[in-house]
Amino acid sequence: MVVRVVGFGLLLAHLLLVAWVTLRPRDVAWVTAPNLTPLAGIRADLALGPAEAVRRIGDGLLLLAPLGLLLPMADGRLTVSPWASLARTTAAGALVSLAIELLQTAVPGQVVDVDSVLLNTTGVALAHLLCVPAGRARLRRGTRGGGRRSEGRAAGSSATPGAGPASSSGRTPRVSSQGATPTIPRVGIAP
Repeated sequence: MVVRVVGFGLLLAHLLLVAWVTLRPRDVAWVTAPNLTPLAGIRADLALGPAEAVRRIGDGLLLLAPLGLLLPMADGRLTVSPWASLARTTAAGALVSLAIELLQTAVPGQVVDVDSVLLNTTGVALAHLLCVPAGRARLRRGTRGGGRRSEGRAAGSSATPGAGPASSSGRTPRVSSQGATPTIPRVGIAP
């Protein structure tokens, strides 16, 4: 729960910072033409030399890269398919990047660049791949370790591990590291 709240707060702060950086009007004498050809801007950056290319391409990759970590953190699930999580996070990063590019059409001095969408989305995917699976595995180990210790204490007090007090129906509810399994009374189907 705490991780989720912190993740959501950091996500909101990051999106506000990105909006401030990318959607401010620029007071420039001239503006380049919009780039609607995929990879044309990256090729132009590479033609400027290695140092300038690394700076420009790195800026594109790093702008939204924190979303690769913050979106799953705000989601808060520990047990999820790694591929589904990557697909959701990458799609959300692509949509945020596309929204920024579309909003820039109304901002003086800002132009649309399809390569920004490609670089931002790639940055989100790379950040997710590098951080999220290892982080989730570490958090899962931490929660399982805590659960085993509490099970060990409960098992020491009873002859049958995981057995708790009998319920009013005479059955013994299953007890796991997360507590007793709730029972739901059966409801008949209407005619």
